[in-house]
Amino acid sequence: MKKLIGLGSLGTAGAAAVFALSLNAAPVAAQEATLYKNPQCGCCESYADYLRENGFTVEVKPTHDLAQISRDAGIPEDFQGCHTTFLGDYVVSGHVPIDVVKKLLDERPDIAGLTLPGMPLGSPGMGGAKQEPFKIYTVEEGVNPTVYAVE
Repeated sequence: MKKLIGLGSLGTAGAAAVFALSLNAAPVAAQEATLYKNPQCGCCESYADYLRENGFTVEVKPTHDLAQISRDAGIPEDFQGCHTTFLGDYVVSGHVPIDVVKKLLDERPDIAGLTLPGMPLGSPGMGGAKQEPFKIYTVEEGVNPTVYAVE
C-alpha cells in the first residue's frame, strides 16, 4: 500500500508545485448553450453537434414557438436564423461560424447577441457549398442590426 504524503511534509516549494500541477490538470468547463429549434429541423441538430465539437455543452429544446423566442430575444423577424441559441448573456441566432461566436465571447461587446439570418448553404450545420460570404449581424434592443463580421 502506498504511503500518502500530506502537503505539509513536502515543504513550501513542494506544496506550491503540487498546487500548480493541480491547476494545470483541472479540466476547463465547457461553455453551456441552450439551443431552441423547430422539432423537425435536422440542420439545427447538426449545428448543436458543431458547437459540441468546438467545446460547448449544448442542450437542445424543440419548440413550436421559435419565432416568439427569437422576437423576445430582440431579433427582428427579417433577421432571424434557423434556430436560437443562448450562451451566457448572449443570444446567437442561426448558423453562426464558431470563430465569430468565440470573438463575441472574447470581446464581450455591449449587445444582446448575433444573428446569421436564414439558412445559408455551406454554413456550419448546413449542407451544400457556400454561395457568398456570411454576414453576421448584431442584435441590440431597439437598434437596427449592423454587420458584426463577414466570414
